[in-house]
Amino acid sequence: MTRNLKKLIFGALAFLALVGTAAAEEAEAATHAPHSHGPLVPGDTAWMIVAAVLVLLMTLPGLSLFYGGLVRSKNVLSILMQCFVIAAVMSILWVVFGYSLASTEGGEGMMGKLIGGTDKMMLKGVEADSMSGSIPESVFVVFQMTFIIITPALIVGAFAERMKFSAVLIFTTLWAIGSYLPIWHMAWSGVGLFGDWSVIDFAGGTVVHINAGIAGLVVCIMLGKRKGYPTSSMAPHNVAYTVIGASLLWVGWFGFNAGSQLAADGTAGYAMLVTQIATAAAVLAWIGIEWIVSGKPTAVGAATGAVAGLVAITPASGSTTVTGALVIGIAAGLVCYIFATSIKRALGYDDSLDVFGVHGIGGIVGAILTGVFLREVPEHGIGVQVGAQIKSVLLTIVWSGVVSVIAFMIAKVLTRGGRVSEDEENSGLDVTYHGEEAYGSDS
Repeated sequence: MTRNLKKLIFGALAFLALVGTAAAEEAEAATHAPHSHGPLVPGDTAWMIVAAVLVLLMTLPGLSLFYGGLVRSKNVLSILMQCFVIAAVMSILWVVFGYSLASTEGGEGMMGKLIGGTDKMMLKGVEADSMSGSIPESVFVVFQMTFIIITPALIVGAFAERMKFSAVLIFTTLWAIGSYLPIWHMAWSGVGLFGDWSVIDFAGGTVVHINAGIAGLVVCIMLGKRKGYPTSSMAPHNVAYTVIGASLLWVGWFGFNAGSQLAADGTAGYAMLVTQIATAAAVLAWIGIEWIVSGKPTAVGAATGAVAGLVAITPASGSTTVTGALVIGIAAGLVCYIFATSIKRALGYDDSLDVFGVHGIGGIVGAILTGVFLREVPEHGIGVQVGAQIKSVLLTIVWSGVVSVIAFMIAKVLTRGGRVSEDEENSGLDVTYHGEEAYGSDS
């Protein structure tokens, strides 16, 4: 680590400490807007339909292009295909039993704290006039369907360019059942374990990002490094795709965060505000440190920094202050940069597209700082809240890690290894697994 880099990090930490005092003062003055639980509110319904479309846009085509641009040209279609088909698989899984296991009360005792029941399998009881708060339940089902679509799609970036298509589908399906649905239930069902702990996870710091980031880390280690990593050049084949994809993610994330209020109200508006602040701060933090270390701010760095900020603000977006958003964004940009570069190189794992470095670490940073920067300080105090946040982070890490190991082992057995052959990896997954080329043989 260079002397300039150390100075930048120490300076940033001093700045974070300085603004922390201001954040505490803001927390005492701010209030939450009430959430409507009455009959159908047309404005809420219209907003949530738009929010669901925005979150789907994050995967199709946002994440697909972001990841697609980062891989080599011989593998771009494999990434697009994985994201596209995962969207289809998770949509059906959610309808058949996922929504029921995630959202219903389930059994008695601890089991009911960890997973729901079968009352709403095949969306039983979800009619045109069924309500979830102030919106139709059907709209809520679709909104949350877009979350289960993007979460396993995030994971594929960690083992990009070297996993069989069949193994990707088997692993992500098993992981969604074993990890995504229980963590969703714990965090958002209203009767789950995180609720008992008073954990704040407004839009998915644990459910989506830490969950996916840990899964990506586990699988990329178990699968092994790409052939030639890290000595061979594996530069992004189309940086323009990556920037366009990140831009779509940035826009779509307003549906992700502001939509998680499930109403068109003041809390949704504030979530939108702090999302923009944190993302902008993370972009500047990432390219700032990159500029000092390498001498050039890159487009890939700016795009990745934006995603890091979006990830980190997600759990805090319904409760943090303006100052908190600024701090969370800067912290995410700096910490994720270090993990995606220095620490990844030092430890030697091949997280192809930095899923753990950005989503796992960004989610952890955001989840913990959610308990620090609050518009309303809870009666039990900030210390207890931070403790609850840390407990939820640790449980998510362990839960996702264990499920990921089991799911990958099953996928490995069913697909005879899980990994593509050396010849297939050399030729590229586009031709060997999908019989197509992104740009044609003459390009």
